[in-house]
Amino acid sequence: MTTPLEGAGSLDATHPGLAAMHAPAGSIAQPQAQARRRFIYVAGPNTPMGGGMWKVAQYLVDAQPQGEPVLRMLETRGPGRALLSPLYLARAIGAIARGRWRKELAGVHVNVAERLSLVRKGVLMGACRLLGVPVVLHLHAAQLPQTYARLPGVGKLLVRWMFSLPQSCVVLGRTAADFVAGELRVPADRIEVVINGVPSPAVPRRTGERAVPHVVFLGNLSERKGVPDLLQALTHPALAHRRLRVSLAGGGDVEAFRTMATELGVQDRVEFLGWAGPELVGKLLADADVMVLPSHDEGLPLAILESLAHGVAVVCTPVGEIPNVLLNGRHAWFVEPGNPASIARGLAQVLGEPSMRERLEREGRALYDAEFSLPRFASAIARVHERHFGLSAAPRP
Repeated sequence: MTTPLEGAGSLDATHPGLAAMHAPAGSIAQPQAQARRRFIYVAGPNTPMGGGMWKVAQYLVDAQPQGEPVLRMLETRGPGRALLSPLYLARAIGAIARGRWRKELAGVHVNVAERLSLVRKGVLMGACRLLGVPVVLHLHAAQLPQTYARLPGVGKLLVRWMFSLPQSCVVLGRTAADFVAGELRVPADRIEVVINGVPSPAVPRRTGERAVPHVVFLGNLSERKGVPDLLQALTHPALAHRRLRVSLAGGGDVEAFRTMATELGVQDRVEFLGWAGPELVGKLLADADVMVLPSHDEGLPLAILESLAHGVAVVCTPVGEIPNVLLNGRHAWFVEPGNPASIARGLAQVLGEPSMRERLEREGRALYDAEFSLPRFASAIARVHERHFGLSAAPRP
């Protein structure tokens, strides 16, 4: 099993730039011209509807140097209703076939979640196998273990077959790696752990204390993300009489949760902003005292990594890959999933102890610099692509 933190920054002689350095003088221009023509498709949702999976793909594409791109987005679902997704999938397979016929396509980086995403990407990878196109699968699905456990025997067999198709399976951390190896029977030498990365903040963080602390929630508004628990936590004695402003930014059933806030009597302390693009997310985190994410299950949420990048204290649940990369009390403050009282006490403690909050901010930002920066993430993915596609997009310095 390969991790992105091993051998950081190293490239072997198969890298186009290093190969050119060792080639005869008259042969240097030709490999460079070929590298400009060839490309890699990054397959998945190409609209904000794709959530974190879309953001990760967009970050990778944006991180490559200016000029003719090596990484190109390939839409597999479409922006509208799921009923139309087969049309987008067929078009994506057609684009892969054209790239293969023209000898320009080096490989396909397939981003996959669960449910219908799993079905679409299984069809796509099957087509790539028939066309002779190498594939790297990038697993983002926090709920795949639960989905897989509910499948009948034939369904489990199909999922295992799907995971046998790619040359490499990229996962977010140890928990996902153990599941893929143990349940899906992917050989250890085809599993690569690559921790997500996010860009540095574009908006400077505000400084100084203020009378009304600002708590921010980033994510799809749902029970899985713990939104009902958070609203109930605001009625707990630890928070009920504390001056507080809570901003919830994300899609989902916004009106249902706005009604719940009214029924709980906390409507004057919360604001529902709906889906938030990168600009609004940056402004919210620049203004936040705490980012709270009381999810019931997760992979490694970008909301946490973005908060660390902004130097914002994080209150979250230790689910998914989170406890594998964050230390409780140092990089974040852990609360119990599904427990409004625990969430209330955790928020009250972090908000009420400035020294603790400052430590979480400082240590969280240091961890971002060391592990979660976008150049580090893009370099790790580039090494995966170089191994399996013979081509990569070196990230911007």
